[in-house]
Amino acid sequence: MKRIHVAAAVIRGADGRVLIARRPQDKHQGGLWEFPGGKVEEGEAVELALARELEEELGIRVSTARPLIQVHHDYPDKQVLLDVWEVSAFTGEPHGAEGQPLTWATERELLDYEFPAANQPIVSAARLPDTYLITPDGLDPPELMHGVRAALVAGARLIQLRAPNMFDPQYRDLAIDIQGLCAGKAQLMLKGPLEWLGDFPAAGWHLTAEQLRKYAPNGRPFPAQRWLAASCHNAEELELAVRTGVDFVTLSPVQITQTHPEATPLGWETAAELLRASNLPAYLLGGIGPRDRERAWQVGAQGVAGIRAFWPGQ
Repeated sequence: MKRIHVAAAVIRGADGRVLIARRPQDKHQGGLWEFPGGKVEEGEAVELALARELEEELGIRVSTARPLIQVHHDYPDKQVLLDVWEVSAFTGEPHGAEGQPLTWATERELLDYEFPAANQPIVSAARLPDTYLITPDGLDPPELMHGVRAALVAGARLIQLRAPNMFDPQYRDLAIDIQGLCAGKAQLMLKGPLEWLGDFPAAGWHLTAEQLRKYAPNGRPFPAQRWLAASCHNAEELELAVRTGVDFVTLSPVQITQTHPEATPLGWETAAELLRASNLPAYLLGGIGPRDRERAWQVGAQGVAGIRAFWPGQ
């Protein structure tokens, strides 16, 4: 069965909302909501196909777009490759040129709409920022609080509290304080045993590779409406992340790092190969910084994650 290549768009308005369309009832997955787009013709560049489809379907002309995520999905009756781009600027007023209903949804509201199964990773990608800040080791709680405040002022929207040298009670107390700082501004991701979940109702969780191996056999161990992520370093761990039902991953190390100088780096080419085989939004991590964000997009990543290169004042 030939895989159908589809170009799709996460179209953002000036207020950050995302445009979605309802599929006609007489089409495959009819009645469900989708991200606008259409088939890529034989030999056609994806970006050109996307521009053509959006002008035909919505009456808009794309000004600025970049790769967001690729999703391979097998339905019982068809196989699709969704080549998804984020469209951040366009001209014209979007309208359903083919009679399809449209709506603008906030990132949070996307969870309230029913999408085809193949679209679920796109929903996650549309809700995630392009940078994932991880707190550095060796700082005391006041220093971490000060740095997180500065990061929030600078616009950080996804922050992992990583403090492996703290003992559990100290980490938990700090997590409570930082959860308060992040409220309404950024998504906080914590690390540690899942037994702590009830103490941090607003936080997401970032699993270690060891935790992935523990939870993968039984699927997602976590509420569906809360963010679940995992650290991955190879194809096996990415597969475990899929089986565990995580929403996104970090993939590392891309290059040699100060924190793990003994780890063999993946390199950009291997990272790109691993991303092509996975449908999960992924942040590249390890020896890279904010200036590598566009390169990360081009190889299929959600964006970049980091510690030292991303920490305020570094």
